[in-house]
Formats: sequence, C-alpha cells, structure tokens
Amino acid sequence: MSSDRIRVAVIIGSVRKGRLGPTIANWFTGIAGQREDLQIDLVDLADYDLPNRLTDEPGPELTESLGKVGPRLAEADAFVVVTPEYNHSYPGSLKALIDWHTVEWHAKPVGFISYGGQAGGIRAVEHLRPIFSEAHAMTIRQTVVFHQPWDQFDDKGELRNPTGAENAAKALLDQLAWWAGALVEWKARHPYSG
Repeated sequence: MSSDRIRVAVIIGSVRKGRLGPTIANWFTGIAGQREDLQIDLVDLADYDLPNRLTDEPGPELTESLGKVGPRLAEADAFVVVTPEYNHSYPGSLKALIDWHTVEWHAKPVGFISYGGQAGGIRAVEHLRPIFSEAHAMTIRQTVVFHQPWDQFDDKGELRNPTGAENAAKALLDQLAWWAGALVEWKARHPYSG
C-alpha cells in the first residue's frame, strides 16, 4: 500500500458474547475501504487479554498480548472507536486498552461510532472524550450513532436503510482524514513531546 495513505485503526471496543460491534465495524470498514487515502486496520479487543489491573512488570502472557496490539496502535495515524453503551458509559475493555498504552495515542485524532438503546451510545462517547484528551489524543466532532441498532442490520451485516448512517460515516472519515493529515504533517516538522 502507498506510504502516503492515512493509517486508521478501527477498534472494536466490546468483548461481550453476542456483541454487535463486529457487524458495525465491518460495515464501517467497508465504507472506509473505498477511500484511496486510507489504510484500515481492524483491531478487535476480543483478540487480546488486557487485564484491568495495571502493573509495571507484566508477566509473559500479558507482555505477548501487549506486543501484538501496541505496535498496531503505534503505527496508526488515527483511530475510530466502535463502542456500545454499558450502564451509561463505555466498556471496561476499552478503558484497559487506553490505560495500558500511552504514547500510542499522542497527537492523533479519534473518531467514534456508538450504538445502544435510545441514547445510541452517545453517553459512552461523551465519557471517552476527556479520557482521550488526557491521553494526548484529539477527538473529532463528527460521530456515527446507532439508536436501537439490533434490527437495523440484516443477516449479511448490511444496513436495511443505509443512507443516513453512510452519510455520517463519510463525514466522520472526511474530518478524521483532515485532522490526521494535518497532524502527521506537523509532527514530521515538530515531533510531539507530550
């Protein structure tokens, strides 16, 4: 792939059995994959066992897991977090991912796709914004929100009424690409010290 493409890590934040996150993430990466300016890396947190207890001396299994996900985050120029809303917030698996990594988030834009009941996961996103800010990341305004999403996708993972969500996804990607491009260019001239 061309080296001038913006590398976007799309993170599936839920690890629960029966989760809808992979369906939504696959739908989104299908749209993002149509763009010639982006290179997409789908990161599923169910593939990594990141405990909530932080330590300065991780054991061999945790070191191996961190060694698999950390470089993927470090290589990304931008992130899109696909998150459900659990108890008016985001899943603990996302918090563990954020807390186990530091410089991987620095000076990079983060976009959000949320899903849930009537609120559509918006409360999860609003809780994640200050956390990513503290991690030296920059969240973008545009989001994709799925209210009551369980019947919106067919058996093949396609949206039954795609127009609104597709337009929102394209707007998110436009903002994300703009910010990522600007930050990559600026960091090349002035490395970010955090």
